[in-house]
Amino acid sequence: MRYLFICFIFLSACNTPSPAFRGLPYTRISVEESTFDVRISGQRAEAIRINQEYAPRFGVIRHRAAYAMARVSGCRVVTVTGDQAQAFGRLACGKRRVIERDDPMTLDCVPVRGSGIREIGQIRIDLDCDAA
Repeated sequence: MRYLFICFIFLSACNTPSPAFRGLPYTRISVEESTFDVRISGQRAEAIRINQEYAPRFGVIRHRAAYAMARVSGCRVVTVTGDQAQAFGRLACGKRRVIERDDPMTLDCVPVRGSGIREIGQIRIDLDCDAA
């Protein structure tokens, strides 16, 4: 029973933002095969990868996370650090001010015809999304 409790504690932290981003709203965005929860705080961004991928290297994930941060913030991403699960970015927004979001972004999505891929116990599809 004790081991079950310890496993629960470790697994409950899998999608937890770092202390600097705790309590901030997130925007969920997919870039190629990766799905991220992106949070923005001033000139910094955090992207937590929430999907399962087999042994991804950070080089590939870094580029996807940078693209996700740029899409959500509307700013240029200067640097990305972190690892395959949690990436941190420094943003360069020029003269315009970064707007803190009070609520998660709402997206209107429709499935892409013919994109269904059967997996074990589920079907994966691509979505085409626009801001609602």
